[in-house]
Amino acid sequence: MTGNVEEQELKDRLSLIETMIAEGRRSTGSWGWNFVLWGVAYYVAIAWATWGHSTLAWPVTMIAASLITVALGARFARKHPGTTIGRAISSVWIAVGISMFVLLLALGIQGLLEQQIFMGIVAAMLGTANATSSMILKWKAQFVCTLVWWITSAVCVLGTPTQSTIALLAAIFLCQIVFGSYMMIVEARERRQVTRNA
Repeated sequence: MTGNVEEQELKDRLSLIETMIAEGRRSTGSWGWNFVLWGVAYYVAIAWATWGHSTLAWPVTMIAASLITVALGARFARKHPGTTIGRAISSVWIAVGISMFVLLLALGIQGLLEQQIFMGIVAAMLGTANATSSMILKWKAQFVCTLVWWITSAVCVLGTPTQSTIALLAAIFLCQIVFGSYMMIVEARERRQVTRNA
């Protein structure tokens, strides 16, 4: 009899974990707009730095994208209750974002930041955030983005400057713009499904 109770308790716990993961994936999916926003911000910073030859391009663009994310994220948070997994995923992205900003800004100020190393660091850290999110959420599509970022990181450091630039631009398109759009489409479908079922 005790074995049946323990077995049922284990099944209940597994069911709860699966429900939490599914809810985390749904709440993360509703942040697809943020992936697109940051993809556009990266393109703006790259274009400004390249054609405007400004050292302010990256810090100004990243701060602006951060402020937009906070403003829109606060509006989103009021409409959707937070989950434990959602807070964990947000924490990972915030920590990686702050780490990237502090490290890259400090390296840039000291003149220690060569373009290919800069691109390699950005790709590796974005790969880390995507990897963590995809492992927590058991989301294969996001793990594909992880692999793209990690490959891009290696290409940025090992390839020519032209290969590095092409790899980074392609990764931004695939892992920010395309993946973010995919997330928004999936979230819209789920919202329509919930509306139909209600």
